[in-house]
Amino acid sequence: MSPPVKSGPRYDNMIQSDKVRVIDETGENVGVMYTNEAIEAAAMLGLNLVEVSPNADPPVCKYLDVGKHRFEAQKKANAARKTQKTQDIKEVKMRPNIDTHDYDVKMRNVTKFIDNGDKVKITLRFRGREMAHQELGMNLLRRVQDDTAEIAKIEAFPRLEGRQMLMVLSPK
Repeated sequence: MSPPVKSGPRYDNMIQSDKVRVIDETGENVGVMYTNEAIEAAAMLGLNLVEVSPNADPPVCKYLDVGKHRFEAQKKANAARKTQKTQDIKEVKMRPNIDTHDYDVKMRNVTKFIDNGDKVKITLRFRGREMAHQELGMNLLRRVQDDTAEIAKIEAFPRLEGRQMLMVLSPK
């Protein structure tokens, strides 16, 4: 069994077949020619012969300026990296007996974070006897869930970890 063909272009010193179908630098089909002739023709043009489709019969090769080709591929990758948005996880901490104004301020921050495309981790910290009233914490997290229902979906449902209850929201 032959080894699998590696993906990516093969350059003129790596082309294994005797005859190849040649495409010139403008994309026009030159035709089928011997590999040595194609390499010489590419050298006369100041270009390289690059195997584009090794599985075709005969393999398809193209006249390319390899340095320019690599530069343009790198430039395209850099442009793609610039435009991608990384998603951060912002954290909002609350207590189970939070006041209404404080809750409104926290919810304003939550909506701002979600509008910016970030995930929001809501941490509800219990202290002392508050651990005996975990239903208050669940009610508060349900209230947060209802208030953000139009703009966010729940990624991680409320769960208790030690003395704190966590919930993660992500933008719709």
